[in-house]
Amino acid sequence: QLQLAESGGGFVQAGGSLRLSCTGPGVVKYDVIGWYRQAPGKEREMVSCISGVGDNTAIADAVKGRFTTSRDNDKNSVYLQMNHLAAEDTATYYCSVEAGHKFVNGVIQCDSPRVWGQGTQVTVSS
Repeated sequence: QLQLAESGGGFVQAGGSLRLSCTGPGVVKYDVIGWYRQAPGKEREMVSCISGVGDNTAIADAVKGRFTTSRDNDKNSVYLQMNHLAAEDTATYYCSVEAGHKFVNGVIQCDSPRVWGQGTQVTVSS
């Protein structure tokens, strides 16, 4: 069974930065990996998406310009760099292995998660 593990969450003041990692045997070369988040009382939303070799990424409008995603396939790892954090970024962050490789207008898409990690909590104080 595929395994994913997120790490790097924590408590940070507004304006600060965190780098989340998604690692494990589930992070397989050429798998599309998504980062999602879920705040209390809200639906889970996609934050970022990265292609199998890392040459194509998508970032949600809510975090565009502040968050980036990257990967190191030699380390079976995908990262989410979060800068200029704000209180509304407070959520549990999950990585996922996506089903398939979907592109829309040449941009990778994450909308079919099939394996989830356990999540890592990010709390931003205002």
